[in-house]
Amino acid sequence: NIMSDAVYSVQKGQAISEVFKILYDHSVHHVPVLDGKTLVGIVSSTDLMQLSIGAQGYDSNQMWSYIDSQHQLIDVMTAAPKTLHDSDVVRDAAQVLASGSYHSLPITDADLQLVGIVTSTDLIQYLCEQY
Repeated sequence: NIMSDAVYSVQKGQAISEVFKILYDHSVHHVPVLDGKTLVGIVSSTDLMQLSIGAQGYDSNQMWSYIDSQHQLIDVMTAAPKTLHDSDVVRDAAQVLASGSYHSLPITDADLQLVGIVTSTDLIQYLCEQY
């Protein structure tokens, strides 16, 4: 009920600069990484900020070209991220997100196909609607 099913995702072979463009253009903070239709990882804006620190001194276009030449997405993403199943309940998401270790949870179906994502913001908005 609280997941977003309009998920921006990338394929595991895509350039890191393409992930940055998705994050920037769509104002999202997490992008699931797929191998075909199967979820294999997730990349956060924090992951990309850490990469950009090592590329200081370049203008924006040069920086992302440099990062693309030095790093592959599969090396930057969090592999096998914590997920929930599409039949799980809001309480399950709340328990995982409340741990503080995660800020987003990809939602998969029985075939491990990505069907949505729940973020801590989604959970807070849900709670605001309830009270």
